[in-house]
Amino acid sequence: MLADNVPMSNAVDDEQRWQAVVNRDRTQDGTFVFAVRSTGIYCRPSCPARRPDQANVSFFPGPAEAETAGFRACQRCYPHLENRPEPQAETIEQICRYIEENLDAPLQLSDLSKQFHLSPYHLQRTFKRIKGLTPRQYAESRRLAHFKQELHTDTTITSALYDAGYRSSSSMYERAPAQLGMSPTVYRKGGKGMHIGYTITQTTLGYILIAATARGIAAVRFGETEASLQSEIRQEFPEARLEQDNKGLQPWVSLFQEQLEGQDVSSSIPLDIQATAFQWKVWKALRTIPAGSTCSYREIAQRIGQPSAARAVARACATNPVAVFIPCHRVVRENGQLAGYRWGLERKQQLLSIEREHAAEPLASGSIRQ
Repeated sequence: MLADNVPMSNAVDDEQRWQAVVNRDRTQDGTFVFAVRSTGIYCRPSCPARRPDQANVSFFPGPAEAETAGFRACQRCYPHLENRPEPQAETIEQICRYIEENLDAPLQLSDLSKQFHLSPYHLQRTFKRIKGLTPRQYAESRRLAHFKQELHTDTTITSALYDAGYRSSSSMYERAPAQLGMSPTVYRKGGKGMHIGYTITQTTLGYILIAATARGIAAVRFGETEASLQSEIRQEFPEARLEQDNKGLQPWVSLFQEQLEGQDVSSSIPLDIQATAFQWKVWKALRTIPAGSTCSYREIAQRIGQPSAARAVARACATNPVAVFIPCHRVVRENGQLAGYRWGLERKQQLLSIEREHAAEPLASGSIRQ
């Protein structure tokens, strides 16, 4: 017998949950499940099955509560499995391998469609749902990754360009400033010709180094001493013209302090950093987490449309070159426990504590935060 009680009974929230079901919102997967009394089945919000009558729907915090009430798991969306089977994942992986093996060819969606016996529309939609990128974007990201790898070898820029599958030098150089953060030649030579200003200041969290180019922040990192931070920035950009510019970078220091004090300015900070397409997606998602709040790695993976990529999200967080402005400290394990942090778990805990204190201040004073 199915229980009639609905543990999540707030009418406003239930209407929002119902809209998530109507929209098959994948970002809400893991936050609740919905059960259908007429079928005795419970599902994820994104379940592709036919939408039920709203009058027959109940909401539960998770699978355990739904099953306690007598419902059974859907066999289409597998709401009881954290990493549910993706029926088309194997095909998409085959498409990825095919793209990687043919980077030197001008691949078209129609070519992939014929090769894998899928309609162009279905292939494009499924590929993006699973990978978070279109086939064209995936091919571009793999070309760029290969090109950057080749630049660190003894090969010439031109050879690296064609080995990576670019058909002309002009197309690569047009993309380079946005994707590499500097021209290919400069990137290969450790920042040769670049002017990077930096400043080091002491905070309650230890020493902090902020480095910037004319285009934006290039690095923010914590350290134990000024000397160790200076050594790190020189190793990262051995050929750049590095200049300690405490006065010129004071505005960045002030913004950093404002960020620590709960004024979420991170989304407006221009960045001049290098990243893969996936890293950019993760870091962009991190900048949407409000100060004083946290998300799990799985929640971030869901936000970027790749729900099975929680481990890859963790790796992207670990390689974040810009502390605090890209707030990877706000990502925790699914049980709320702190996971690894590039600059130490104690510092991560301190950052979260500071943000939560400041986030609570407006409420304590009786004002409403906009």
